[in-house]
Amino acid sequence: MTIVVTGATGTIGRALIAELGGAALALVRRPEQGADLGCAYVVGDLERPESVPIEPGDRLFLNSSIWPGFVAAHRAVIDHAAARGAAQVVTVSVRGATPDGLLASGLHGQVDDHLRASGVPWSILAPVGFMQNLPGDVDEEGRIFGSYGPGPVGYIDARDVAAVAAALLTRPVGDDATYELTGPSAPTHDEIAAELARALGRPVRYVDLPVEEGAGHFAKRGLPAPAARDLALLMAQVGDGRWATTTTTVADVVGRPPRSLREFLEQAESPTARR
Repeated sequence: MTIVVTGATGTIGRALIAELGGAALALVRRPEQGADLGCAYVVGDLERPESVPIEPGDRLFLNSSIWPGFVAAHRAVIDHAAARGAAQVVTVSVRGATPDGLLASGLHGQVDDHLRASGVPWSILAPVGFMQNLPGDVDEEGRIFGSYGPGPVGYIDARDVAAVAAALLTRPVGDDATYELTGPSAPTHDEIAAELARALGRPVRYVDLPVEEGAGHFAKRGLPAPAARDLALLMAQVGDGRWATTTTTVADVVGRPPRSLREFLEQAESPTARR
């Protein structure tokens, strides 16, 4: 049995390979990307599902960043895994994903539904936002802009997502399930700014914007206008409390609690996360 890891060069993929002690087969797009992964690798591409090396009984970790072909490629890889007799597919989605959701929520929702109907045993990891992305949200003037309002969010360390994936991929295949993943607490963005200020050693403040102002701000930062508005709307939706509750899933699966934001910031080596 082989554990095939896609998205191997991202934050979750690298952490997963480390959790597995290198006992994985990584899919990379170029040979040089595999050189420092610490595991065996093959060159392939999610847009060429036949290049994903799955044999009967193998387990697949399916994950990548978002791009225009995301849904079609992920669906095709799932179909390939089913046809090749994969024993399990573990994929990374987002908490509350639905096919009609905004931005990544909608794309993940479409893929999740396809996986559920595929006939392959599946586990869907549904985290909220990643702690790794928070330091990079601070601009040169020490501001974080958003449209979350006072709503708290249980951000999670991406390494804890990887730890859950590793546990599921190395245990006997269990029942199909969606695993909602959060950190141990759900701070407001004002509280997050205070923690970032403490870690960075300089003032940081959260600036909350109404949706229309948020859309304009994100458009000025380079997002196309429709995507900028959807991002502000998504933040407002998250701020209504849907990501405020925390779960015990990390502890239940891994046997230890997830890292807190303060613990993450004290250990942080990289400002941003890539899926």
